[in-house]
Formats: sequence, C-alpha cells, structure tokens
Amino acid sequence: MTQPIRFDDGAAYERGMGQWSQLVGDTFLDWLAPQPGLRWIDVGCGNGAFTELVIRHCAPAGIEGLDPSPGQLAFARTRPGVEAATFHLGDAHALPFADSSADVAVMALVIFFLDDPAAGLAEMCRVVRPGGTVAAYAWDIPARSFPLEPIQAELRALGQTPLLPPNAAIASADNLRAAFASAGLLDLRQRTISVTRTFADFEAFWTAMLGTGSIGAAIDKLAPDQRAGFKQRVHGHLSTHADGSVSYSASANAIAGLVPF
Repeated sequence: MTQPIRFDDGAAYERGMGQWSQLVGDTFLDWLAPQPGLRWIDVGCGNGAFTELVIRHCAPAGIEGLDPSPGQLAFARTRPGVEAATFHLGDAHALPFADSSADVAVMALVIFFLDDPAAGLAEMCRVVRPGGTVAAYAWDIPARSFPLEPIQAELRALGQTPLLPPNAAIASADNLRAAFASAGLLDLRQRTISVTRTFADFEAFWTAMLGTGSIGAAIDKLAPDQRAGFKQRVHGHLSTHADGSVSYSASANAIAGLVPF
C-alpha cells in the first residue's frame, strides 16, 4: 500500500519543497494572469510559499490561507510580506468561508493530498462568486515528474513502497480536466509547467530533500545493505555541472475554470 507524504515542519518544507513551489508558482500566476484587487483563497496554503507569491505579484484585495497543519501555518505567519493574508487552521473539504465570498480559489500543489478531491472542488466552487476562477496545479506524479522522483526511483528499485500523496493519479492532465468538468466549471484551460532547480552541490540537494515530508524516515528504515550506495545512485538521476552544482527538472499540470452564473 502506498505510504502518504505528510508535511508538518514549515521550515523543512521551505528548504525542500517551498523553493520548488515558488518556481512553479511564478509561472502559474503569469499564466493565470489575474486582475489586481481580487479576493483570494489559498486552499492548502502550507507554509505560505504560494500565498506570498500572490501578494507579491497579484496585488490582491485580500487573501485567506487555509491548512490543516499548525506547524506549516506557524511558519507562514513569519514570512515577510504576508501582512495582507489571514491564515486559518482548517480542512479543504469544509472551507470556513461564506458562499461567493472570493473571486479566486486556488489549490497550489494540494489537490492530490485531499481524501476527496471532488468534495474539495465543490467547496471551492461554493466560496467563489459566479464568474470567478477556481484553479489548481499539481506535480505530474503519474508521469514521474516530481521533485522527489530521484529518491523515489531508488526506493522503488529496492522494492520499497513509494511515498506519495493519497490521490496522486488526479495530477495527470486528463484527470484534472475530468475533475474540473465534473465540478461544473466552465471555459477550462490547461498547461504544463516545467521548472528546474539548481543546488550548490549534491549534498545541498540531499539535505534539502531529506527534510521533505517523511522521505528521510523512509530512507532511515532501509537495511544497512540497502543504504549502501543509495546516495550515489540517487546522484545519478541528477545533472551535474562543471562547478559541482547539480540540477533536476520537474513538471506540474495546471488547470483553471470559471464558476457558472
């Protein structure tokens, strides 16, 4: 059975996935091209990486962030430039916001973590006004285009159960479109966003990514003979440059639609 990835440490998330989130989030917001002065809801805001991007690039009238992790929210509240945001502890399946109270609701790298993505989308449609935007993007885990894939690949090679979000399959472009269409959203548009992150060296990659979710714990559970050579094999999945830096690329599928009148 697939083991779920959990994120509870905001600072560790920032070192590992937060910077990936900002890379893909910048491109996503350029593509979404929202008007300034809108009311936003960031569903599954985590440590506020995407919330900060919205404030910086979109000049929102207000933004509400919601997440189930107190640790992530504690970090989010320390981010510079998030004074315009209000952060809430809560569940994406039951948003604590009034009907039609927002212009835009977004799940940034979140929809595959929901136990019931359809219920989460229904809630987003409820809280966004008619004609407003519901959007999401998610790492293309079905295509194995995911920041943790170099480590996941070597865990699979050892016969280990992969660490994945509980609904990873929804992240394919086709499944996202089907989910948004089933939610009744109109004028759907989609794109794939590919990003590359560079680390000073392999040790910088290793340290950052082992703090991500429960991946470090999974490696710690390997038998000594399985751990032997593991790092070197992971290194082989990355591009290594003349200055010793390493890089890796990942892709996310993005989708947006309008709430019907």
